Amino acid sequence: MFQPPLDLAKARILVTNDDGINAPGLKVLERVARSFTSDVWVVAPETEQSGAGHSLTLSRPLRHRRLSRRRHAVNGSPTDCVLFAIKHVLGGRQPDLVLSGVNRGGNLGDDVTYSGTVAAAMEATLLGVPSIAFSQVLAPDQPVHWGTAERHAPDIIRLLTGIGWPVDVFMNVNFPNLPADGVTATRFVHQGRRQADNSLVGLTDPRGHRYYWIGAPVDGGMPREVDTDFHAIAEGAVAVTPLHVDLTHAGMLRKLRETFG
Repeated sequence: MFQPPLDLAKARILVTNDDGINAPGLKVLERVARSFTSDVWVVAPETEQSGAGHSLTLSRPLRHRRLSRRRHAVNGSPTDCVLFAIKHVLGGRQPDLVLSGVNRGGNLGDDVTYSGTVAAAMEATLLGVPSIAFSQVLAPDQPVHWGTAERHAPDIIRLLTGIGWPVDVFMNVNFPNLPADGVTATRFVHQGRRQADNSLVGLTDPRGHRYYWIGAPVDGGMPREVDTDFHAIAEGAVAVTPLHVDLTHAGMLRKLRETFG
């Protein structure tokens, strides 16, 4: 457990994302981080890495582009970026906090397993740094309410860094698809799960060869459990979910031990 409260005015903050170094959500989170401290470092993917999950680049070399002293792009996954930042860019001094996002689109329920935004926070946690992932829920063909994340993220960061949490836990924060003034509350909720499936779209190129896109998820409806990130967002609240890097199911482990010794 890190020792709370974190002195944000003296903190070294690493900012990353999965939407890429030029993403508007990254600029939002940079501004949020700089509202606390001048010691802000940005290491983000060169291009969009949505859906990269907790992946490392192992089959090709990583290349690094220095945009300024504290702003860097890496041609790899969000996980690569956090590892590269802590092991190389920051010169041996670990950040005190890692902020990932703000993702363009929610990372709710099962989507956290695909999310590069969430994976960056997970990687920081594995490397011993407290971390928070941020995502802005949106609707198709509507403007993104970046102002909602920018308005409410500082309060969430102050709140969370004012308490301690275990070293194998990180935080996942989703902002509702509402203007900043429309947010109803901040709720601390479970990760939800719903019946959903990704669509697969088959097309034909000009040479007659088939190719495929993984399309938007087919929504199976709201999960039955009410104390979830899905329900918080549906009710206009900011959803805060503590996630755990230990994927062991304690109940099943007990059953196996009782059954098989």
